[in-house]
Amino acid sequence: MSLSRRNFVIATSVAAAGTTVLSACSSGNGGGGGSSPSGGATEYTGAKVTVGTKADSTGPAPEISGAKKGGTIYGLAPDDFSHLDPQRIYYAYNSTVALLLHRCLTGYKIDSSGKQKLVGDLATDTGKASNGNKTWTFTLKDGLKWEDGSELTVEDVRHAFERSFAKFITEGANYAQMALTGAGGKWRDAYEGPYGGKHLDAIVIDKAKKTITFNLKEAKPDFNFTLAMHSYAAVPVKLDTKEKYDKNPVACGPYKIKNHTTDKSMTLTRNKNWDPATDSIRNAYPDGFEFTFGVETLDGTDRFIADQGNDQFAVSIYKGVPAERIQKVLTDPELKKRTFNGLLTGTYYYAINTKRVTDLKVRQAIIHAWPLEQIRKIYGGPSSGDFASTILSPDIIGREKFDVYGKLKKPAGDPAAAKKLLKEAGKEGQKIVYAFPQDPTYNKTKVVIENALKAAGFTPVIKPVDSTSYYDQIQQIDNNYDVMWFGWSPDWPTAYTMIQPLFDGDAIGNGMNNVSQTNVSWINEGIKKNAVIADQQTAGKAWAALDKRIMTEVAPIIPEMYQRRYYVHGSKVGGAQFDPNFSATLLYKTFVKA
Repeated sequence: MSLSRRNFVIATSVAAAGTTVLSACSSGNGGGGGSSPSGGATEYTGAKVTVGTKADSTGPAPEISGAKKGGTIYGLAPDDFSHLDPQRIYYAYNSTVALLLHRCLTGYKIDSSGKQKLVGDLATDTGKASNGNKTWTFTLKDGLKWEDGSELTVEDVRHAFERSFAKFITEGANYAQMALTGAGGKWRDAYEGPYGGKHLDAIVIDKAKKTITFNLKEAKPDFNFTLAMHSYAAVPVKLDTKEKYDKNPVACGPYKIKNHTTDKSMTLTRNKNWDPATDSIRNAYPDGFEFTFGVETLDGTDRFIADQGNDQFAVSIYKGVPAERIQKVLTDPELKKRTFNGLLTGTYYYAINTKRVTDLKVRQAIIHAWPLEQIRKIYGGPSSGDFASTILSPDIIGREKFDVYGKLKKPAGDPAAAKKLLKEAGKEGQKIVYAFPQDPTYNKTKVVIENALKAAGFTPVIKPVDSTSYYDQIQQIDNNYDVMWFGWSPDWPTAYTMIQPLFDGDAIGNGMNNVSQTNVSWINEGIKKNAVIADQQTAGKAWAALDKRIMTEVAPIIPEMYQRRYYVHGSKVGGAQFDPNFSATLLYKTFVKA
């Protein structure tokens, strides 16, 4: 949802690349559509997401067959959670634990097959839209409490949105802030946050009715999906410790933090003041979770395979099976029984710097030359995912499959087509500087990419970049790279959260995600026009058309893959399944087998 985006990166553990990150990502999946545009987003078909009713939003969550309460689930991960303050959560990995601790106005009810339904989480339903989707009203459920037993109020919900404007909050999403102020990228100038004693006028609460109303400056037909992002989870006014809150947040979900040793471990125990009758999403069968950090992906997978001691009760929180073990796991019948998998929500691609590579034919030649098949073999073959040919990933509403450059027919590349375009452009032998995050997997893919570019008539210059600072470097508008490995996952499954951050001229800037530096008037206008189409099915068709036109007439990226992630877990873990929002283990559905 993610960088889950330095802002919101999805850490990928493609069968092959266990340590890199997919930018943005989602903090949530959502969508829209339906026959009642004035009611906002009502249906999403592409990702099997629908919008639930008030009854769907009423707890408790449906029971899982064979599950029982009790025991401890152990989680293994290479890294600690970088943020626990919800307003600072945008990285999808952080959202995996946020699901256990924090709650938003809306959220996703996920069944055993992975089908999703947007429901009210803290709210009684998914909200009431009016005023052309500029006004959204939500009513809080009864019985909501914080871990200390105090009531969770509409003031606490409002406080979360207001504190997102505070200067120390720099990592979270900003969709709501922009919609509430209408100030675009200068939304911070419109309000300084709640700590000076002032409230944001655009949010109105009624304590007696337990309602909170958002008066947006611009129409947002899918605003109910935006509010499922953990960046907008509630925070108690009376228990807010500002900057210190990141280390010790207060829980309203089924678990609370018992202890946390940074970069080593974290223990969660039951929050006795969480009432399952208020929660239609979370099951919360284990008595607690014990997370161990610093366990590298390969080592963790080997521990799952060995299945000894507490590892029998263990899951990988966020890292899938690496390439070195994928065949072993998938060909051993007993191990395969302990796996689950899913396609990641986003698209991996290579951004072409249109500021440096100004000739369309040269950009098109690069796309023709790119060796997708050889790259996928390094990632682990077909089990690592599907070849991409579009900007929009398969689970985006309205997404249409097309193949402008014949990459699905010739995934190994078409050097003849590339050479022809280069000759027409008079750019034979053009130097192309390719940048990628230094990593064992990408150190292998650079070889096939270099060879493919040479075969197509380019002069490649390969630039490995330190993985820690990779995004910081390629997100500089004056960087010296022509092609850069990148990837993006939507915050919810409407195309706005895929196309706007990546191709809007307003998204060009240091630290921003329009890495291709695409600034085309008809793209900018199309984004603004499509963003306010109330019926999301109609909007989906418009976005799909824009996707194809961008790829045909601008060619700013080389789509690479829609990646698949496999997980293996201990033999005494039940209920483990793929989280379609965060591409992780859906922790709140796990249980300890008898």
